[in-house]
Amino acid sequence: MSTLLAEGLLTQQAVDRPPGRSGPAGRAPRRVLGVLLVAGVLWSLHGAGVGSRPVVNPGGWPQVRAFLAAALHPETDGAFLRLVADAAVVTAEYALLGTALALVLGMCGAFAVSRTFWRGAAGRRGGRGWTAARTALALPRGVHEAVWALVLVNVLGLNPLVAVLAIALPYGAITAKVCADLLDEAPRGAYDALLAAGAGRGQALAYGLLPLAGQDLLGYAFYRLECSVRSAVVLGIVGAGGLGFQLDLSFSALRYGEMWTVIDALMLLCAATDLAGSALRRRAAAPHARSRRDRHGALLPTRDRVVPAALAVALLLTTWSWVHLGVQLSTLWSGRAAVQGRLLATAAWPARHDPAFARELWRLSLLTFQMSLLAFVLSTAAGVAVAVVAARPSAERPGAVRLAAHLLARGLLLLCRAVPPPVWALVVLFVLYPGPLPGALALAAYNVGVLGRLMAEGQDSLAPGPLRALRAQGAPRLQAWLYAVLPRALPKDLAFGLYRWEVAARESVLVGLVGAGGLGQLLARQTAAFDWPGVLSTVLALVALTLVVDLISTAARRVVR
Repeated sequence: MSTLLAEGLLTQQAVDRPPGRSGPAGRAPRRVLGVLLVAGVLWSLHGAGVGSRPVVNPGGWPQVRAFLAAALHPETDGAFLRLVADAAVVTAEYALLGTALALVLGMCGAFAVSRTFWRGAAGRRGGRGWTAARTALALPRGVHEAVWALVLVNVLGLNPLVAVLAIALPYGAITAKVCADLLDEAPRGAYDALLAAGAGRGQALAYGLLPLAGQDLLGYAFYRLECSVRSAVVLGIVGAGGLGFQLDLSFSALRYGEMWTVIDALMLLCAATDLAGSALRRRAAAPHARSRRDRHGALLPTRDRVVPAALAVALLLTTWSWVHLGVQLSTLWSGRAAVQGRLLATAAWPARHDPAFARELWRLSLLTFQMSLLAFVLSTAAGVAVAVVAARPSAERPGAVRLAAHLLARGLLLLCRAVPPPVWALVVLFVLYPGPLPGALALAAYNVGVLGRLMAEGQDSLAPGPLRALRAQGAPRLQAWLYAVLPRALPKDLAFGLYRWEVAARESVLVGLVGAGGLGQLLARQTAAFDWPGVLSTVLALVALTLVVDLISTAARRVVR
């Protein structure tokens, strides 16, 4: 499975693959993995205080009911709608600029972290160089964009460039890893031929492999844009403006109708990005260009201009966003940024490492790990359940009830992934006492929106023959799904869930910032007290935690694959 799938994008080339392991040799590692997972969940529940102390706050249910009831009565005042529209434009601009810069950084870094690049013409791996390059990506990839924003605002001040860089730096590192793996998985024939002809490794990658991965890269760019929209909302919550800022103001005043208006705007923005990306991916995979005939009557395909036109429009919108926001790169090398950067580095180094703090950091790191593990298990289980309904109906003419359930499930998944994790955490904290359990539930609610969509698309990509055969023989719908769809889809679904576990580990800092516990809550206290040595230690602990989850997830994916 490609790393593009790892990042949550099901490409048009997805195929129905049988499980890679079978028989006793394949079942034994899976049983061990299952036992370890059950033990980890029980350990995490114990760490969350389930069964040992009260976790439910009954007094918060009226607020939750009021919040849910307001979904039917969003604020429709004209002045507020204009305010939300302006905020949506700002959020889209941040997302466009952050994605564009992340793609540039990612494409530049992809060659440096590609195994193919380090192998060279003779096939040698160049292991040290590849390991060093991948390690260099660990820091920007492991630090959440909200943490980047908190650091950059102290260096650059209140500047639109802060939000753009906060999105671009971690996403650029992730994009470099994704693009490198796409290049490594592409057929190497043209690349080897160019090397044999005397071309450099960089040229061979650019001309021999990059065009083969172009369609996947196009799809990934739109997926990353949708992620950037959600990140821009999160950055708005921490002070960057846009929809997130309006969402935070409305929630602080308990104006739930206004909140739902902002959430509806965010859902429309995410849905538009998703639909545009899907349409362009389909067009790139099978262009439906009109044909013309030559003078002998033979049909000649014409060049499809839809994808180039869409890319030109994206470039124009990105340029306009740059001008409209007033982004100035010169801020990076201004005297103020240099002075503030030196002051911040001096204040943060050396990192705090006294024994008492080290023990507290270790305890909160374990709590954060438990939070992410519970979020992974809950979101994966819920994603599998919702994907059954969210998948495209198998019948050519589905009934009205099945079609309505499909659309409702898709809308629910869109809502789950449109609402940022901090907002879910604040809602859950109405009825649960602070701790890792509310954080896990908030992360699960958010990630099930992503996983449910991916799992549904995974089921849509499966060959329909076995399901139709069972249905034709009279098997009930659920029974046919259990025997014809679930065994083939489950390995890929588990792989999706394991990939999202890595994301949940990074996003645990968000729910901690609003009081859900873990390292994020510690980081919020440290930044409020300007404890920069402590901030550095906590950030390094977050990076280490992300790497640990990454290693465990990678090993588990090899087993379930």
